Amino acid sequence: MMRFKIRGGVLALAIGLAGCELAVQNPNNPETDRVLRTPADVENLLGTQYLRWHTAMYGALGNVGGMAGVQSHEDFSSLSNNCMGQRVGIPRAGNDNQIGNGCASENRRVYFIEHEVTRITSNVLAKLNDPEFTMGTPAQDARARAFAEFVRGLALGYLALTYDSAAIVTPEMTGEDAGELSGYQEVMAAALTGIQAAIDIAANPPAGANGFPLPSTWLPSSTSMTAAEFVKLARSYKARLRANVARNPAERGAVDWDAVIADAQNGITADHDNITSTTLGPFNFWVSQWHTFTTWHQMTPFVIGMADNSGAYAAWTALPLAQRGVAAPFFMTTPDLRFPQGATRAAQQADFAITSCSGPSLKCKRYFVNRASGNDTFSGDSWGYSNYDFVRFYSWRTSGAGTARNGPLVFFTKAELDLLEAEGQYRKGNYAAAAALVNKTRVANGGLPAITAFDATTPVPGGADCVPKTPSNAAITGGGTVACGGLLEALKWEKRIETIQTHFMAWYLDHRGWGDLTEGTGVHWAAPYEDLQARGRTGAQIYSTGGTTGNSGSAPKGTYGW
Repeated sequence: MMRFKIRGGVLALAIGLAGCELAVQNPNNPETDRVLRTPADVENLLGTQYLRWHTAMYGALGNVGGMAGVQSHEDFSSLSNNCMGQRVGIPRAGNDNQIGNGCASENRRVYFIEHEVTRITSNVLAKLNDPEFTMGTPAQDARARAFAEFVRGLALGYLALTYDSAAIVTPEMTGEDAGELSGYQEVMAAALTGIQAAIDIAANPPAGANGFPLPSTWLPSSTSMTAAEFVKLARSYKARLRANVARNPAERGAVDWDAVIADAQNGITADHDNITSTTLGPFNFWVSQWHTFTTWHQMTPFVIGMADNSGAYAAWTALPLAQRGVAAPFFMTTPDLRFPQGATRAAQQADFAITSCSGPSLKCKRYFVNRASGNDTFSGDSWGYSNYDFVRFYSWRTSGAGTARNGPLVFFTKAELDLLEAEGQYRKGNYAAAAALVNKTRVANGGLPAITAFDATTPVPGGADCVPKTPSNAAITGGGTVACGGLLEALKWEKRIETIQTHFMAWYLDHRGWGDLTEGTGVHWAAPYEDLQARGRTGAQIYSTGGTTGNSGSAPKGTYGW
């Protein structure tokens, strides 16, 4: 049998191809030593790896992002495209991983691409570890090493966020070594170690030519990635990854919140953007698709209804699931200024029309719009139907900085980082510190009254107009009630509204850790069956997650009773 050196891709295929040497070099699948022969080769390949990491989650619709969106109520669609329709139903279906399943291409995209990135960045690091190799100057070597550690850490981090297990590829491994599968916590530990290594290098970079800032093509952003800005971004990702790896409330509670707080306090100081390009990347297909206002995207009332002060959400929650939205699409009124204002649908449409922010580089007046009456295309379960669409980035979708979907797009919000710190402060009992962070967006963006009771139990201010109104016992059989939430629910509300559709699986990652997923939702995806087969797994060793059929990794009935 022939042996191939595998550069990234399905790492475990090396196991099945081990045997005698293949003497002929294939120029279409070059060996690592030839690909990384010169400093220019190394730098050119390394400079593409953030974009490659990015494309796994954001460069195409064919991944698990659509499924995660409908499973966490960040989106609603009954279309079969990208397996949204297969995952949106309640009771929940599992995340099918059986051989030949119809969602296989979506299930595997992040897994295969991020393993490829870990392999390539590990190969680069191995090259940099060679004492006889240099990129040109110590400063250039340090810049390359820091960037490789950072991107390798990001790739491992998103493998840990998405899958129950993955291979931890290291610079010490040969191209034939596929690596054993490790559990998500171990993979995340390796990710955080890698990002910390990047921070340590960039915090004290050697002087000399060709050091920081990063070339703008490596990480396209409005912010120049000086060593200091690079460290801030890396620490921001550490905070996000560390908090979001949890699969349930017990694991979320056990997070090292002191570390999250420290990283958040030393992270980005303003929204971080990517300069998107429809031809060169990076790009964001899911944000683009979620602004099409067709059956690709609706906003179900499950979460956004918590802003209602009209009584509509309370009545909606009290109904059995199959009766919700049957008579009419969900309409609400709210004091939260991120939603359209007015007592009637016509008034809300007059308050804010998306045409007002369809030109280049415009900021929409509201985050959500009451969709135009002639744009009420809908299909699927009636409980998915409301009058509302998310439109915060509509200007980017239609016009960008001059042409549609090209130009700056918010990719990591400062609000997310503040609210990661807020959750840490809350869990440590520092309620005043948590409330101050929650109030930043609650007051300035939402126009809601500031939280002034610094404890875990007092309802948020506002009386009958309080936001959020959180449901209790809101089972699919009906009978749920709503009441004003406390500080934690206010924190969760701000996190949802300020991060919706800003990053991969935003609500899904938080909801599983908070215990807010619908019962039966898979809390992760299994390692794709193709990789399991290549590792010699058969029968029951190829498994699915989630659902109500006895699969592992199913969310229990959560906080709100659904």
